[in-house]
Amino acid sequence: MAAERLRLPLFPLHSVLFPGGPLSLRIFEPRYLDMISRCMREDGGFGVVLIRDGGEVGEVAIPHAVGTLGKITYFHERKDGLLGITVTGERRFRILESEAGADKLLQAEVELLEEEGPLPIEERHRPLVQLLEQILEQLDHPYRTLERRYDDAGWVAARLAELMPIPLTRKQLLLEMEGADQRIAALLAMLEEGR
Repeated sequence: MAAERLRLPLFPLHSVLFPGGPLSLRIFEPRYLDMISRCMREDGGFGVVLIRDGGEVGEVAIPHAVGTLGKITYFHERKDGLLGITVTGERRFRILESEAGADKLLQAEVELLEEEGPLPIEERHRPLVQLLEQILEQLDHPYRTLERRYDDAGWVAARLAELMPIPLTRKQLLLEMEGADQRIAALLAMLEEGR
């Protein structure tokens, strides 16, 4: 069966979004305000991709090839007058080709990567579950209202990958891994290295 393909606007950031995870953003550049407006009008999403080279503002950044489709789940006008949104990660994708428009907004042809089903927590993963519980207890919006799935190793691994203070390049490698079993094993190894 052929992979599903989509044409998406891309939002290159110094952040990695995982499926099921929230990301709060402050929108102020005209190209992204237009993109968000279009996504809300069409009930569509956009690709969140880690910047490989360049910056979040100004010139077109070069993104990593794997990102996550984000859907807007909340928006509001912030006290500073800017648009604040929260997106939730849906599916991982791989960029097949991309081009920048006259407004410097990247558009890409992407293929959606296989969805990962629930993966049971094994006894050896318990320290990761306990660590995640401790972290989430201390967080506010958008994590405060996030549905907890501590019995799913994939969900636990994705939340820890988002929240642990590890380099963005390592988070990107975790996102690119082909399966939650690899991701949780890598996080467990990181936790044991840090002890």
